[in-house]
Amino acid sequence: MMSTLIFLAVLVGVALFLVGIYNGLVTSRNGYKNAFSQIDVQLTRRHDLIPNLVEVAKGYIKHERETLEAVIQARNTAVSGLRAASANPGDPGAVQQLAGAENMLTGALGKLFALAEAYPDLKANTTMMQLSEELTSTENKVAFARQAYNDAVLGYNNKREVFPNNLVAGMFAFGPAQYLELDDPAKREAPKVSFG
Repeated sequence: MMSTLIFLAVLVGVALFLVGIYNGLVTSRNGYKNAFSQIDVQLTRRHDLIPNLVEVAKGYIKHERETLEAVIQARNTAVSGLRAASANPGDPGAVQQLAGAENMLTGALGKLFALAEAYPDLKANTTMMQLSEELTSTENKVAFARQAYNDAVLGYNNKREVFPNNLVAGMFAFGPAQYLELDDPAKREAPKVSFG
């Protein structure tokens, strides 16, 4: 009788321990998904600013249609990448695709701003200056949101990889989360914008 009670107490203790691990993994997974939603908000803002920026530039840079089209194409690719990653922030492939698309967009915007330097009237345009400032501010917010997301991913991945959590994570298919990283460290900075 006493041994049965001890056995049941140990069994209940182990069950509660495993439930605690499972709940901790779910909480960490929800944390990085929430952090990704903040990236989603900022990247959507960035993507919404770009058509306005291109429209203003279009009036001044009539002979540079190729550059403007490259920016719009890169923006559309980034929007698609964001939709895929937002649907499942836990999918490493979708997050990597988003990072690649954002790298392309940053490069295309860099070319647009470099080209705009050759057009003094465009540089002096108040709408262009305002949009550039908003874009720079949004780039900073994206960087902060990306850091918060990567911190949440680190916490989740650590929690799922340590023993005995890794056993529970394996039983319930808690896969690793993917960091949102840029391939080229030089592209980690917001585009340099100077219209003043």
